[in-house]
Amino acid sequence: MSVKLDFSTLNLMDALDLAVLIEAEARDRYNFFAEQIGRRDAVDAASIFESMAINEAKHGDQLAERRQELFGDKPMRVSKTAIFDVEAPEFGAPRWNMSPLKAFQLALASEEKAYWFYDEAIKHVKDPGVRELFTELRDEETEHVRMVKDAIAALPPGSEVDVEDQDS
Repeated sequence: MSVKLDFSTLNLMDALDLAVLIEAEARDRYNFFAEQIGRRDAVDAASIFESMAINEAKHGDQLAERRQELFGDKPMRVSKTAIFDVEAPEFGAPRWNMSPLKAFQLALASEEKAYWFYDEAIKHVKDPGVRELFTELRDEETEHVRMVKDAIAALPPGSEVDVEDQDS
């Protein structure tokens, strides 16, 4: 169950906490998918999910450091219930046999979803510091989308074929 978030009431600390939670949810979901699917090859769906989890963790760590510098150990006022599935891929989306292309397409959809979340949030935010942070995060999601699209473009031929289709 997701709680409706009132962006107009967020201060900078809340916005940073929200962003940290979003990155952690995405990291955890990608790690779960990688474990669920299991590695078969150097570049398979699980390896793609593992690399996405690493990227989400790095971004989350950067946001958490920034939060710590600005607000120390003040307790969070936002909770995980406010951010369910903001950036994280849908739970039922991966399959054990999905192709690298389909895994990247899932990652792309997640990054685009995060972009639209921040873009929509900016419209409702009143605090200038929060607007600036969300604009920065939206722009970073634009870069993530570009990176995933570049990775898709660099995939070798056959990357669109699911594992069971290759064995047929």
